[in-house]
Amino acid sequence: MRYLLICLSVIAAAQTQPYTNDWRDNPQSAANVSFLLDAPAGKTGFLRAAGGHIVKPDGARQRLWGVNFTAASTLPAKEDAPIVADHLARFAINCVRFHFLDLRAPTGLIAAVDGSSRSLDPAQLDRLDFFIAELKKRGIYADLNLNVGRAFQRNDGVRDYEYLGFAKIINYFDDRVQELHREYAQQLLTHRNAYTGNEYRNEPAVALVELINENSIVEAWFSNRLLGLNTSKNPGTWGDLTASYEQQLTAKYHAWLAKKGLPPVPRLRKEQFAKASKEQFQREAEFYMELERIYFLNMSAYLKKELKVHVLIAGTSDHNHGNSGYPLLSSTSLLDVVDGHVYWQHPNYTRDPETGRTTGFEIKNTPMVNDPLHSTVVELSRSAVAGKPYIVSEVNHPFPNEFSAEGIPILAAYAAFQDWDGIFWYTFEHNQPNKWASFQQGHFDIQADPVKMAQIAAGAMLFLRGDVQPAKQKIPRAYTREQVYESIRGSYSARPFFDSGFSLEAVLHNATRITTLDAPVSGRLYPQLGKNSQIDWLTTNSTNGVVSIDTPKSQALIGFLSNNKAHATNLQADLETPHCAVMLSSLDGRPIPQSSKLLLATGSKVENTGMQWNAKRTSLTSWGAAPTRIEVVTGRIALTGLDHRTAVTVTPLASNGKPIAQPILATKTKEGWQFQIGATPTVWYVIEMK
Repeated sequence: MRYLLICLSVIAAAQTQPYTNDWRDNPQSAANVSFLLDAPAGKTGFLRAAGGHIVKPDGARQRLWGVNFTAASTLPAKEDAPIVADHLARFAINCVRFHFLDLRAPTGLIAAVDGSSRSLDPAQLDRLDFFIAELKKRGIYADLNLNVGRAFQRNDGVRDYEYLGFAKIINYFDDRVQELHREYAQQLLTHRNAYTGNEYRNEPAVALVELINENSIVEAWFSNRLLGLNTSKNPGTWGDLTASYEQQLTAKYHAWLAKKGLPPVPRLRKEQFAKASKEQFQREAEFYMELERIYFLNMSAYLKKELKVHVLIAGTSDHNHGNSGYPLLSSTSLLDVVDGHVYWQHPNYTRDPETGRTTGFEIKNTPMVNDPLHSTVVELSRSAVAGKPYIVSEVNHPFPNEFSAEGIPILAAYAAFQDWDGIFWYTFEHNQPNKWASFQQGHFDIQADPVKMAQIAAGAMLFLRGDVQPAKQKIPRAYTREQVYESIRGSYSARPFFDSGFSLEAVLHNATRITTLDAPVSGRLYPQLGKNSQIDWLTTNSTNGVVSIDTPKSQALIGFLSNNKAHATNLQADLETPHCAVMLSSLDGRPIPQSSKLLLATGSKVENTGMQWNAKRTSLTSWGAAPTRIEVVTGRIALTGLDHRTAVTVTPLASNGKPIAQPILATKTKEGWQFQIGATPTVWYVIEMK
């Protein structure tokens, strides 16, 4: 603890320098990694699922290295769309998840018709069409989310519409809401894009369609959101049911029991779980799981059989890792693609009960490198299912976490090692491009974060190029239906796997997949498998954590590198910056010793000008303003194993990849080619070797 406090105090005192992203200038610089894209997106046909992965028509793997565009950002003005597409391409982002499309215009697609949410706005659709066409040209796929934030209106025929917020949960048992979900899907997916000539159901540049976002009636049950106590017109994202929907759900439950020859019983509240009999608890769990399964199968069948949608379909994400996700996964894994969401230390918000607006937040603000067993890697790995592609459509180290530079390189490496099919960073932006600012306006937007953007370019080589190879061993996990039921009332301390026989550390060294959620007998005997030679995660008494990534074409050092002299095969770092990440990748696809050009991405904390923390450094007393500032990573880098080289030059880059200072001449020593970094404020360098 003393060491951690010292590190925190040093980080707090570190000087930062202005350094901002320029998204409008997208030159063909040395740091442009658009060569990893295969344009146009879908040029050989629709992506499909085969062998447990997303593949192209010829069977070749297609990994998705994506970002979310949320709310207003999904529909940029036509003069901005090509520039935005160019910007994404130069970081090798190959898929955009269109999130919250179902908001009212001018933010989303739904026409702002008085009293109705049942029609789409033609002008907004035209913006979407043009943007998707521009993305397609550059090799960037689309992921279309159907139901995320729709607010029903008085003429929609939805009971209690004013009290539903995003109307989660009721889609699983209310016929009218299900009908409206199908209607929206039909309107969007049969719409023809004038710029590509294809309806979205027949558009090979659409990689995925997601049915609903972070919505599970099982989760609502164990979160006490099926009580019928909501009387607020601002229930927030996770509001309870209104009394009438509670009564409808209870009636449906009693009818379900009657079909099984069982008498009606009250539905259980969370506080009653522990004392409930196995029969009563598991019976009610079965009811909710059946509702979920029927909903997903019916919606998927509607899209595929009636609308003739040709693209991959995902149900919703496993997203609450403090509780079991197995009941939900038993349904979503019946569709084409399995999905997961997680955040390292998502902010906890306080809200005004009258308006629903956020009034404050708290974060733990501690480093993930010191807590590997509760990392995003471990949490996300529980959801992958054998025989199904697995994507992570939302993940981030939210701002203002001071250790956020660790997030992208660690997860990029482990996603490749675990052999997942997609990672989507949440979120690129919420606003229209004309409102994109050169400072952090929210917890999740990465557009203005120069460290994360440079890491996305470097991470693309780890993940898309497959510099980190898939694990040689996969640990199979099989659960009985009873284990799935009982995991719902499992102890929080058993998170995230809720499997007493499974070692969380195994995920750091081996891949893992669920083989069945309906096994005849327990499958909790796990073999001791191999050691991970590509990624090494070391901590000393939960402090001083370091992750090293060591592959022929990409190497990285992440964590508390100050005075640590961490190293990989060709990369050594002796740095002054307490917590940071250093990523080195070959830009020409050859192993680092044979490469002529390398990308070096270095990052530590990012902050706004004038930003002020509270005394505990768990919240902000002042958010600050432009410009974005970076803690510049300083110290000595050594490139080893390059004895045959005659000259090594290191050029600091601006955010757009253009040189901003004279090249640094590395010095050849017995330890390798050495050079100092940090004299010029930057987050990345291009290294040229002769």
